[in-house]
Amino acid sequence: MRGGGVKRVVLITLDGCGIGELPDAARYGDVGANTLGHVAEARGGLKLPNLKALGLGNILQLPGVPPVVAPQGGWGRMAEASAGKDTTTGHWEIAGIIEPNPLPTYPAGFPEEIIAALRRDTGLDFLGNVAASGTEILKVLGDEHLRSGRPIVYTSADSVFQIAAHEEVIPVERLYEICRAARRILDPYRIGRVIARPFVGDAPDNYRRTANRHDFSLSPTSPTILDALTAAGIPVFGVGKIRDIFAGRGVGDFVYSSDNRDGMAKTLAALAQLERGLIFTNLVDFDMLYGHRLDALGFGLALEEFDRWLPESQAALNVEDLLIVTADHGCDPTTPGSDHTREYVPLMVWSPAMAQGAALGVRKSFADVAATIAEAFGIPAGAGESFWRELAG
Repeated sequence: MRGGGVKRVVLITLDGCGIGELPDAARYGDVGANTLGHVAEARGGLKLPNLKALGLGNILQLPGVPPVVAPQGGWGRMAEASAGKDTTTGHWEIAGIIEPNPLPTYPAGFPEEIIAALRRDTGLDFLGNVAASGTEILKVLGDEHLRSGRPIVYTSADSVFQIAAHEEVIPVERLYEICRAARRILDPYRIGRVIARPFVGDAPDNYRRTANRHDFSLSPTSPTILDALTAAGIPVFGVGKIRDIFAGRGVGDFVYSSDNRDGMAKTLAALAQLERGLIFTNLVDFDMLYGHRLDALGFGLALEEFDRWLPESQAALNVEDLLIVTADHGCDPTTPGSDHTREYVPLMVWSPAMAQGAALGVRKSFADVAATIAEAFGIPAGAGESFWRELAG
């Protein structure tokens, strides 16, 4: 393997799959967090033979996933250099942006000036304006929303402004318009994401959010590897919410996904049509369906499903291709609360051209991924330290 010799990189983010608390976890209330470790314990051991072969158990020995003598891929873990533990910050850092100042959060709700501006620009009144679980707030305010037609505004421990509305009360496209208005208002406040949260159902016990979620993100604060690739004429294809996370910047073609299974299928479809470039995939179910909902068993089953799919993705790669599997933060379903957790993330790298595995150690930043992709394609790198030479032997 030589720098500049790669044709395709497949970069897969297992959303929320942290692998142990960072040294500064206490600052975030996350002492003891270990998403993959605790999920493996809750499951009574994980069956992940293909991730084990790449070196997952060599990063951290997990119940059911012991270390192997000769991993087939590169393995290590990465610390987050940016301040924060949310999706935007994590993905931006993977793409080469290190944010020393965290995106703002509003645990007591948003200032009245923001709500008043949104009221003025949309002609609507709003319910909520509190920090809450997305499923719980529907149980509390869903009936009132159906009665009044007022959208529900809420936030979490992340830098997010979420707007929930029943699809039969406020059509999805209208909800998106409301979110676009919120995005314009919130740009000066540096709030990371405005999230449209459509739901269906007719009573608190059966309200459920739909796959029509849409994220309206703050534009990246500096150039990313996606921008650099695009400028060099190298295509970037986003799968899942990647385009949303980067506000469309640096992403050419893209497809949304309804769940992990759909995201995996669409990654394979992208490989079948893209001869050169970066395929950047986010698999969100680990975080959205299992981490935030404190479902460790479901989390484990989703990991096992990804592991069963992994050989299919590897079979679709050529000797000039590179696969990188990592995460953007933790979301430990066994810790108090339902928020993200400040953790290391796993790093597993594989190519058919690799003659042997490589210990990649503990990386100082997620941005090492961006630096490696830059070297792999032979374009200038920004932040981060490439691990390309370790892969090349």
